Amino acid sequence: MRQYEVMYILKPDLEDEESTQLIEKFSKIITDRDGEITELNRWGKRRLAYEIKDYREGHYVVMKCRAEHAAAQELDRVFRITDGLLRHMIIRED
Repeated sequence: MRQYEVMYILKPDLEDEESTQLIEKFSKIITDRDGEITELNRWGKRRLAYEIKDYREGHYVVMKCRAEHAAAQELDRVFRITDGLLRHMIIRED
């Protein structure tokens, strides 16, 4: 298994319940594929450095996990098709 750091920014106009559901959905993708979430940090609403899709703020979430490459690919695929997400980045740590 590889160590990954995943950062994503949720739209600021999501309700708390909706954002919690999305975070659980993304975490479940890793755990369903025999991965392990080692750390999950919600940074909360922060100002963006520049506008993304007409938003100036977003809810930042940073997740560290151990997973297989296939799980990271699936997470990336789901990120790309999920409404409510402004940006995402998956980094493999060495």
